[in-house]
Amino acid sequence: MAGPGRFLVAAGRRHAWPVVTLLALGFAAPLLTVLLFSFAEPKSFSVWGQPTLANYQTIFGETYYISFLWSLALAALTCVILAVICYPVAYGLVRIFGRWATLVTLAFTIPLFVSENLRLYGWVLFFGKGGVLLGSLKSLFGIEVDSVLFTPEMVVFGMVYVYLPFTLFPMTLGLSMVPEQLVEAAGDLGASRWQVFREVELPLAMPGIMIGMLLTFVLGVGAIAEAKVLGGQSIIPITHDIEIAFTYQQNWPLGAALAVLLMLVVAVLVLPVLRRFDLDRILGRR
Repeated sequence: MAGPGRFLVAAGRRHAWPVVTLLALGFAAPLLTVLLFSFAEPKSFSVWGQPTLANYQTIFGETYYISFLWSLALAALTCVILAVICYPVAYGLVRIFGRWATLVTLAFTIPLFVSENLRLYGWVLFFGKGGVLLGSLKSLFGIEVDSVLFTPEMVVFGMVYVYLPFTLFPMTLGLSMVPEQLVEAAGDLGASRWQVFREVELPLAMPGIMIGMLLTFVLGVGAIAEAKVLGGQSIIPITHDIEIAFTYQQNWPLGAALAVLLMLVVAVLVLPVLRRFDLDRILGRR
């Protein structure tokens, strides 16, 4: 058996090379390039000069921390709001549609096939002064209301709207892993509805819930379209500063340093939580 076993291992390694190469060129290489650029001379376009910490000194010496805090706070608030919204929806999907819940949940991903910017500009037309909502109120009832656009609240609304499928789908998957017989047994043994939720449903569904919230948090930290389209200049997220550094300022090393710090902050917050969950069990591999 040793011979065939070694043959299978060798064949597996050979067949893995295309995937490893793709990951190296499409994932590791761009990240390494960004890391190297973060130590380049400010406003230079080459990584072959003398390494310097000037870009990081600029970041810590100015007010970029405000943008970091805005991005982290908006992402965290979006996760909390979506957890409150999506849990009852996911629970209803699982209990009503049963094993078809995942298929029904896919219907919520249909908006993902339309450009995010187009959907956000649709909300601009809806909430804008003279738009669908305010224009109808004025025409039909003579009520004039100030536009709610370009406020932090609208940025949160846009993020909740855009990232709802990313929370709902994993949460539905997590709740579908809770055996209905176990819930019924807990009720038969005298557990109240709150006890069943706290001690049976929530712990068993927690992996799916946390995966959805982590996915939403990571995407939310990197959000920029919601702040630009719905928020105007009321909020400046860190991704906006990164974009400005790479484009208008033509300061690639500064933009790279901001990107590296953002990745480090997200990794420090997300990886310790992610390591607590068995992804193979969540994905049904065993």
